This record gives sequence, C-alpha cells and structure tokens, in this order.
Amino acid sequence: MADYDVIIIGAGNGGLTAGALLSKQGRSVLILEQSERIGGCCSTFEKDGYHFDVGASIVEVIRGIEIAFEMLGTTFQKEVELISCDPVMTIIDRDGSRITYPLSIDGTAEVIASLSAEDGKRWYDFVAYMAEFVEVALDTFFTEPADTMGDMLRMAQKDRRLLKFLPLFLHSYQDVIQSYFKDERVLKTMGYQSLYFGHPPAVIPGAFALIPYTEHMGIYYPRGGMIQIPEAFRRVGEKLGMEVRLNTLVKRVMVRNRRAHGVVLADGTEITARVIVSNINARTLYLDMIGADHLPALARIGIKSYRYSKAVPMIYVGVDYTPPLKSHHNIIAITPEGVNRYWRENVEQGRLPEENFGLICWSSHADPTLAPAGHHVLNLIPEGFYHLAGTEWDKEKPRFIERTLRCLDTFAVPGLMDHIKVVECATPLDFERRLLLPEGAIYAFQQDLSAAAIFRPSARSKSIQSLYLTGSSTHPGGGVPTTISSGVIAAKLIDQYE
Repeated sequence: MADYDVIIIGAGNGGLTAGALLSKQGRSVLILEQSERIGGCCSTFEKDGYHFDVGASIVEVIRGIEIAFEMLGTTFQKEVELISCDPVMTIIDRDGSRITYPLSIDGTAEVIASLSAEDGKRWYDFVAYMAEFVEVALDTFFTEPADTMGDMLRMAQKDRRLLKFLPLFLHSYQDVIQSYFKDERVLKTMGYQSLYFGHPPAVIPGAFALIPYTEHMGIYYPRGGMIQIPEAFRRVGEKLGMEVRLNTLVKRVMVRNRRAHGVVLADGTEITARVIVSNINARTLYLDMIGADHLPALARIGIKSYRYSKAVPMIYVGVDYTPPLKSHHNIIAITPEGVNRYWRENVEQGRLPEENFGLICWSSHADPTLAPAGHHVLNLIPEGFYHLAGTEWDKEKPRFIERTLRCLDTFAVPGLMDHIKVVECATPLDFERRLLLPEGAIYAFQQDLSAAAIFRPSARSKSIQSLYLTGSSTHPGGGVPTTISSGVIAAKLIDQYE
C-alpha cells in the first residue's frame, strides 16, 4: 500500500496547480519543496521592511490561470487581488527620453503614430492578427498536451485556424516584428521582449511576437507580491487535503521495472506513491534523481542534448524616495538587432558589458504596501548570464551591483544612488544554489523551436511509467501562466491514465 496517491517534487506554480487539481480529483497528494518558500521564481521575500519579488514581476495572458482556478471551483480574481497596470510600459533611451505605452490599443496607436505614421497604421494590422492568434493559441497550443504528433494533430482538429498561424512558428520573433514595423524608434520599444522567452529576436520563434500585443490585453500585479499566486493554489489545495512540506529535499526517485513508485529524501527517508510528478528541471530529474541506467538509450541521448535556458541576475533595491519612473515595467530601449549583437558579443563570449540594458520593475508603484510609507522597491533585471570568461559571479557581484546602479542613476532613475536604503543581489550562481536551478536556468531549457512542444520533455514520461512532468521543463514552457497550464495538463493526463 503506497503512502500517497501522488508525490510532487517542487512547490512551483506547476507543481502546486497539479497538486490542487489532483486533490480535487480525490487523491492524496504530498508536495515536497526543498526551499523555505513556495513559488520558486514566482515568489516574494522581505528585507528590512521591503518586499521584493524573487523573479517574476507581473502576470499577463491570464486565461490559463483562470481556467485552473475554475477547475478548482473558484476564480482567480476571488483568490488573488489583481492590480491592473496602466500604463503597461515605459521605454527609456540612453539620452533620457521616454516613450510610454498605455494599456489602451488606440492610445498605443497614437503613441506609435507620433513616431511613425505608417507604423501607427500597421499597429492595428498587427493587433488584429495577434488577437486572433492568441484566441486560437489559448484554446489549443498553450492549454493542451503536446507529447506526440497525435497531440499536435488534435490541436489542429480542435481549431483548424491553428494551421493559419503555422508560419509564426517557422519565422523568428524579429522577422514578425519587422514585417509590421519599420521605424527604429518603434522597434526599440519591441526588441527586448524576446528575452522574456530566453533568446534574442533572431532565434526565438515568431509565435512569441504576440507579447507586444498581449501586454495590452492586461498586465496585472498581485497585491502582496507575486507569491500570492502560488499561495492561492496552496491555500485551495490544502482545503482539499493537499499536504505541503517545506525544507524537504528529494535526492532520488525510486524506480522499479521502469515504473516510479516513490522518493528518497536527503535524510534517507523513503516515501512511496502510485504516481510521481516532477516540477524540477528535467535533466536533474532523469540524470541525477532517476539515473541514466533506467532510461532507454535514445532517451539518455535526448535528455543530455537539452541546453539550459538563459539566466539573469536580479538586483533588489529599497529606496526612500519616489523614483522618477512612469510605469510598473520600464525597459532600457534597444533594437532587435541590438539584442542580437549583445547575444553574439557578450553572452556567447562570457563577457559582461560595461553598459547594460534590461528591465526596471517598480512594484510598489502598483502596491505601495510593499515598502515602508514614502519608500519604494525596485527590482532591477540587467541582462546577464551564467558562464563568465576568466572570472566567476561571487567575485564579480559587488562590482556588477555598483556598475549597474551608477549606470541607471545617470539616465534611467536619476537620484537613485542618493536614496538607496537596502540592496540585495541574486546572481545566476545564487539562483543555482538557492532554487537548485542548474546554471541559474530560469526557463529550464532553451525555448527555441528545437525544444518546443513535442520536442520538449513530455508531460507524461515516455521512459518511466507513472511519472509526469510540470513546470518550465515541459510544454508549454517557462513563465507564470505557462507553468500553471503545465499543471493543468499533467492533472488531466493523470486523471486519464492513472
């Protein structure tokens, strides 16, 4: 007799979503989390009265999240207080000039038209195309299993319009964006967003070019910090009987005759279950926790072939003034080709640039309760990477923090250096140590076409029976809504096959 029906390794959004839904099915569920907090990169911590988000800074394209809560008998809006962010973004150039996009489609068209009349007209063409694609994709690609070619065919049969958008998957983000917009100033407002998915614009599939549109479907911030989303799934799941244990490290998945039947904890304790769900990096799962000797030869080759996704450093800053910013999200302007050049000359060479670009998240703009009265919190996400040439992150961290803060003080956040009360930094190496993300890989694996959908590790393992995957390692990939969708997909598959 197994101790539990289901054991889930990792209390990220995918694991918690699957756990709550499986508890709703009437199964006994145990979630084991190695950290002291749930949520992984979608979490929040406190330092001297300032509350900082660990990684994820907003949530958008929320339909998949709404579906998960509806399946649990409640609603996303009932469980989490969502604050709408308007304007959605400010783009800051090196000369200090700023372009701010409002939530409104028409208002954004006016801003773009002030830069280029032709691009302003083409914005409406872009919106019309992407609005239909998002409608189709949310009902197929982003919410259905993609383990086999049969799954892909079923998606196309569910909504035949999906075939209309196949070219998006065969072209790059840059191809799609530049087919609509020509003015360099406009392109500077849309170059950075490809890195939301871990690749430069010339590499990431064109389907992800939906982001400059979906931001105008609504960007939301959970009152109390990003941890409120995983906390909501935990709260609902625990009411249904789900059990969550923190500070509990799983060292091994027990496998007999290629069937998973339990886990071994760091202290040697064995816990058995009829089904195992992994919400951790799939390479760690298969190669370290299960072992290559339990895998077929092709599966060993396949799992070893995956390249880890990008990593980023995060600088958390508490200040005692109102920063001169306009939006929750503020991006340092860069063209698509500028991002590609950075990738070639810096990421691939392991060379940190002296002048960086990236994202400035002003969370307390939406939720002032994150900081003491009159104070604010900023999450700075300058671009970075795990492998450094000729040095390492523990050595570079102090200089990296100082250089980044001084650079932003000169043009993006004037006065910043004079008002800092708290500063913390998590480097890619810190994320590897604290969250057990190999190489600090925030999206687990690369998210180009070679590792998407059927080419990503399957939600229902093809090598080990009674083993299922959620989270960034499996379809539909990394991100808050997508990892939650992975939990929905896994729960449906378990209901079907177990």
